[in-house]
Amino acid sequence: MGTSSETKDELLLIAEQHILDLSNPDDQQPWVALQLFCMNQRQIAEELKDRNFETFVPLEWVVTEKKPGQRVRVLRPVVRNLLFLKAKMPDDLLRKEMSDIKFPVRLLRKSKDSNELAKIPACQMYDFQVMCNPELVGRKIISTEEAKLKKGQPVMVTHGPLKGLKGRLVRASKKYYLLKEIPGISVMLNVSRWCCQPIE
Repeated sequence: MGTSSETKDELLLIAEQHILDLSNPDDQQPWVALQLFCMNQRQIAEELKDRNFETFVPLEWVVTEKKPGQRVRVLRPVVRNLLFLKAKMPDDLLRKEMSDIKFPVRLLRKSKDSNELAKIPACQMYDFQVMCNPELVGRKIISTEEAKLKKGQPVMVTHGPLKGLKGRLVRASKKYYLLKEIPGISVMLNVSRWCCQPIE
């Protein structure tokens, strides 16, 4: 968790990311995941912004005690060692840009045996950003390893506020969830299975 001095900056960060107003879902540029090896997520996001990169950090509301007896809600990153950025250039130039960052980072690859970057299609990233809206209830963030262990059928939500989102319909704790997997992290959102239509 971050220090209290970071709270205002993180609130600005969420506003700048337009999590609640994703105005351009038709943008077809893919995204990539950037693994961080330090606790400077906010500074790295700011440096990437200065380099004209569009970034995304999943956030969540956390109740914390400001002082004895006074509890407040603050926005905090879900994970501190990961952020996502739009891959607006060829892989070799992207790698060079990341090597110039003053903090230790690494672009996630498709596999340990491949040098190819793990690209996230724009449509999948759009769904992931919508599902990461911190105002949504019934949301769970899980690791990629946990997600792989969950069995479920590919579906598309056909009704309600999540209409159009795609993922896997999985069951956990006697509830149904829409599971979206992307490199580095996965999100589960509570849904009614009657609102989900199987897809190929």
